[in-house]
Amino acid sequence: MMNVQEFATEIRENVSRVIVGKDYEIDLIITAILAGGHVLMEDVPGTGKTLMAKTLAKSVNAEFRRVQFTPDLLPTDVTGLSVLDRATGEFVFKPGPVFTNILLADEINRATPRTQSALLECMEEKQVTIDGETRRLPSPFIVIATQNPVETQGTFPLPEAQMDRFLMRLSLGRLTGPENVEMLKRFLGESPLTELSSVCGSEELIQAGRECETVSLSDPVMEYMSALVLNTHAATNVILGVSPRGLIALMRASRAWALIHGRSFVTPDDIKALAQPVLAHRLTLKSVYGMSDAAKTAINEALDMTEVPTEDITEK
Repeated sequence: MMNVQEFATEIRENVSRVIVGKDYEIDLIITAILAGGHVLMEDVPGTGKTLMAKTLAKSVNAEFRRVQFTPDLLPTDVTGLSVLDRATGEFVFKPGPVFTNILLADEINRATPRTQSALLECMEEKQVTIDGETRRLPSPFIVIATQNPVETQGTFPLPEAQMDRFLMRLSLGRLTGPENVEMLKRFLGESPLTELSSVCGSEELIQAGRECETVSLSDPVMEYMSALVLNTHAATNVILGVSPRGLIALMRASRAWALIHGRSFVTPDDIKALAQPVLAHRLTLKSVYGMSDAAKTAINEALDMTEVPTEDITEK
């Protein structure tokens, strides 16, 4: 049986050789990858979103592709297209960058909605349908997307259907003074990313993901998750709360989170730790002037409304 906690520790330590002071965020991304989900990193420019994605991808010996999303990017630039082979006179499919294990969709909100929609089937069903033929994507298939929340010129907000396909949305945030100094020391010479080596392969990721399915969920914990999601509909300034897809995402993420922290069962504290990154971006909110963190506030309100189970949570 694979020791997933040691496996996650190796990845975290490897990524921490490049990224300073973000162990919690690294754990969230590892959790998402093991749960087979996609990650949206949203933050101001220059906070290390792309560097984080590239470092994680380099830590895994798997195929990696990067797409810089721009307004002139076409859907076929992402999924691929059929081209005429002059030698045979037949059309041949040329796969796009989505046919990979880890896809970095950089500045995803700079592409038009038409191009963004090219990822909907890929992210949800792990397949691409072109010219009436469906092609499976490699396993694992993980999208790590980035976007800047402060720039509106030349950007197109992600539709709710696509936001809901991301298992997590997270922000890297600022570094402290000592962390800034440590970062400067690491980048005095060549970027530490160039010397980084992989610590696992794609098959190990798949195996670790299967181990997550062995983590037990007791009835009280499942009832707690269900009540939390229902309470998001009653939170202040919420038009539409978390969907059933969001509830399943919370379950998958909580099992992976528990496993990388050395437990074979999910606790309410796991749910609380994941509520913000897994649920906040799934809310449809009223326009609230001056409250940029309204979604986080609503999740906190839902957590406060939800009674924490006190029965035995170690058994199914």
